[in-house]
Amino acid sequence: MSRDDSPGTSLDRYDETAEASASVVIGRYSTSFGAAARLLEPTCRRRIRVIYALVRIADEVVDGSAAEAGLSVDDQRAALDALEAETERAMRTGYSTNVVVHAFARTARATGIDASLTAPFFASMRRDLDPSPFTADEVVTYIYGSAEVVGLMCLRAFLADEGVDEERRARLEDGARHLGAAFQKVNFLRDLAVDWRDLGRNYFPGVDPEALTEAEKHAILDDIDADLTISGRSVAELPVRSRAAVAAAQELFARLASKLRATPADELLRARVRVPDAEKFAIAVRAAVTRGGSR
Repeated sequence: MSRDDSPGTSLDRYDETAEASASVVIGRYSTSFGAAARLLEPTCRRRIRVIYALVRIADEVVDGSAAEAGLSVDDQRAALDALEAETERAMRTGYSTNVVVHAFARTARATGIDASLTAPFFASMRRDLDPSPFTADEVVTYIYGSAEVVGLMCLRAFLADEGVDEERRARLEDGARHLGAAFQKVNFLRDLAVDWRDLGRNYFPGVDPEALTEAEKHAILDDIDADLTISGRSVAELPVRSRAAVAAAQELFARLASKLRATPADELLRARVRVPDAEKFAIAVRAAVTRGGSR
C-alpha cells in the first residue's frame, strides 16, 4: 500500500480520520447538539463530538436502521454486544478498527471515562430490544443509563485537566445528570409517535400514549422543568471553555419544553415539536455573549 507525504505518523492520521468521522455523525444526526458544540473550545469540542458519535451509532442499532437492514432482534442484540465489547477493548488498548470507537476510546482514556459509565449506557440500549412494558423503576434506570451517564461523560471531558474540588465536582455531576434526564424526557415527548407507533415503546408507565391528557402532559413537563432548574444552578460553575455550550443546550431544551407545553396533547402523536434553526442560532449567540466570561 502506498503512503502519501502528509506529516505525522500513521497513527496520527488514523486518529484524525477517526475524529473526523465523529464530526460527520453529529452533522448528519443533530443540528441542536452540533450548534451547542460549536461554542466549545476545540479540544473539548472534539471530545464531545466523539462521545455523541458513539452514543448515536449505538442508538441506531436499536432504533430502526439495523432492523431496516434486515437484522432480527437477536442480531441487533448481538451487534450491540459486539459494539460494547469493542468499546471496552478500545478503552483498554487505545485502538479500534471501528473509527468511531477508536475516537471515543482516545477521549475516554484522556478524560477518565470508563466502564462505570459505558456499561449502564449499553444496558439501557439493550433494554430497548426487550418488548416488555417499562415499569416506573425501569424508566428511572433507563434514563440514568441512556442519558444521565452521557451527561457525566461530557462533564469528564469538560473537567479534564481542571483542578476541581470534590464538593464542586459533586454539584456539577448532579447538574449533568439532571440536564441529561431533562434532555431524555423532552425527547420522549417529542418522539411519542415514533416510539409508540413504530417501535412499540412507552416510556411513561401508566399513561396511554393514544389518549395522553393535558394533565398528564403538564405533569411530565413539570418534572422536566424541575430537572432544568437543578441543572441550571450548576452552569455557572462549569469551566469557561464549556459553560456557554451547556447554557445554550439548557436554554434550547427549556424552549422545547415550553413549546411542548403549548402544543395540545393530542397533537404530539401527529407532529414532532422543534425549534427553528434561526431560533437555535439566536440561543447560541445569546449563550456565547452572556455565558462566555471567565471563572
